[in-house]
Amino acid sequence: MLATIGLLASLAACGDTAKLPAAADMGANPTLPQPNKTLIPTVNIAPATGWPSRLMPVPMAGLSVTALASGLDHPRWIHVLPNGDVLVAESNKPPKADEGFSLKGWIIGVVMKRAGAGVPSANRITLLRDADGDGVAEMRTVFLQGLNSPFGMALVGNDFYVANTDGVVRYPYQAGQTSITAPPVTLTELAGGPINHHWTKSLIASPDGSKLYATVGSNSNVGEAGMPAEEGRAAIWEINRQTGVKRLFATGLRNPNGMGWAPGTGQLWTVVNERDELGSDLVPDYLTSVKDGAFYGWPYSYFGSNVDVRVQPPRPDLVARAVVPDYALGAHVAPLGMAFSEGSALPANLQSGVFVGEHGSWNRKPHSGYKVVFVPFRNGKPDGLPVDVLTGFLSPEGKAYGRPVGVAMDKRGGLLVADDVGNVIWRVSGTVPR
Repeated sequence: MLATIGLLASLAACGDTAKLPAAADMGANPTLPQPNKTLIPTVNIAPATGWPSRLMPVPMAGLSVTALASGLDHPRWIHVLPNGDVLVAESNKPPKADEGFSLKGWIIGVVMKRAGAGVPSANRITLLRDADGDGVAEMRTVFLQGLNSPFGMALVGNDFYVANTDGVVRYPYQAGQTSITAPPVTLTELAGGPINHHWTKSLIASPDGSKLYATVGSNSNVGEAGMPAEEGRAAIWEINRQTGVKRLFATGLRNPNGMGWAPGTGQLWTVVNERDELGSDLVPDYLTSVKDGAFYGWPYSYFGSNVDVRVQPPRPDLVARAVVPDYALGAHVAPLGMAFSEGSALPANLQSGVFVGEHGSWNRKPHSGYKVVFVPFRNGKPDGLPVDVLTGFLSPEGKAYGRPVGVAMDKRGGLLVADDVGNVIWRVSGTVPR
């Protein structure tokens, strides 16, 4: 144990420190400095501690926050049913196949455990019901169990879909139902093991309900596992809901997660975790519209045509058609959830735009992310810098009380936030709850 702590302390002293001015790595035209690839990558962990008694995240002025539910088991994702019930995927990465020892793999494992990502997966979906509207769920029940690292969820009619780490399954559902015991039917498989580096699979239904869209993250940082290991990955898939037949909708997205349909335009948007080990100022994670058939650069380039020379052999043909993302969220903020504010009962300045849950950095000095931000939109596009909506997830000493993941709007217009270190679902509202 002492040796591990000593090694982590030594690693923390290595790497580099961010030099860009605040917010220079954000917006439609972020500053992209030259890569700074150090001999030992930057490691700056915020050790996970959970929330001390009577301490909560800090909402922006004019908002209040309550714990809709606490004592959960690594809550990662949220889906709100038409009747207002809130479903929470309590999940973590599946057990890893034995690939033998590697120093880098061991270090990453230690880092992730300290950051709160080392717990076994509960493999269930829990239902929360707040019938009296006081911001606290008085009912909690197991909705589904025996899943395989579940993440995304979608409901179309009486069909309920879950994106496990290895594919999408379907269950029958009736309005008001509080648990499902029927066996699943596999709709389609998605890239899973044995490496399964980015295991989360987001899911969203098309507005007309005919299709599902699923995200699949890469198996590596920049293809170091070999491009055959990336088959079907770093992409968003379009799935025919009736037949399960799927096609690649967009590619070159290193680790896309949350998705949403923009009000007014009907355009699909997502948030993406970009690559590591190019320094504290690179590469900005981003929010972008997703164009059918588009390629977004990974692993050969970032933010359009900025070539990553680590990737060999190069692919200038793909770099030439790489789409520039719409909006940079900042380097290493780790966006893992997004929700458009349509239907919000929050103040007017939060009525048009996107809420983003930023899980937070583990490889940047100083830390970035660890908060929920709001990106304002105008005429269907981001307009202005992100606004802090929920902060206070880090202690003054740099320890993590919590880490935001999935975000969703509830049926009363409040913002729900999954916190997988604090094991809480937070609810942000515009008024003090009754």
